[in-house]
Amino acid sequence: MRKETLWEAQKRKNPGHSAWYINRFETMRREGADLDGEARLIDAMAARGSRILDAGCGPGRVGGALAARGHEVVGVDVDPELVDAARKDYPDVTWLVGDLAELDLPAHGITEGFDLIVSAGNVLTFLAPGTQRTVLARLAAHLRGDGRLVTGFGTGRGYDFGTFLDDAASAGLAADLKLATWDLRPFGPEADFLVAVFSRSPQSGR
Repeated sequence: MRKETLWEAQKRKNPGHSAWYINRFETMRREGADLDGEARLIDAMAARGSRILDAGCGPGRVGGALAARGHEVVGVDVDPELVDAARKDYPDVTWLVGDLAELDLPAHGITEGFDLIVSAGNVLTFLAPGTQRTVLARLAAHLRGDGRLVTGFGTGRGYDFGTFLDDAASAGLAADLKLATWDLRPFGPEADFLVAVFSRSPQSGR
């Protein structure tokens, strides 16, 4: 049986949480907030027209911005409300409802691997407890041979950076770069946020 994610548990306790989350970013955009920082970094890493998976896409903020920059984007999120919002705002992008712990895009007819996978917005801290390593392995399996995975999340959310890096290594991912922010500030012992860039480990056999 599939485990309930922490995001789903939060929604169960507060059914209006997804609507609040969507409205929050809509308000920020109307007020002129810069919401494209993650997308700019991913775009800078990508060749034109790259295939990019937005893993934990929410209402499409990052994936939509990348599609607008000319990339071929697929977004996946466990929350149907968020996916519906993404489909409404970015109808030309492929958005799918699904748990990242069960990610199997070939089953949806998406058989080609991705040049880049991005998982922003603290997504990894909202997974079902104990599924992080499985999710990272699923993401790694959807990368092309030279593809890269970029993740970002903060401290104090129940997922220690050291445990995360160990999970990534066990999933066949090699950490190429660690940053403290999406605007490339260096990572250090005092950092309260980690942006990590991974490639598939040569030892993974994938």
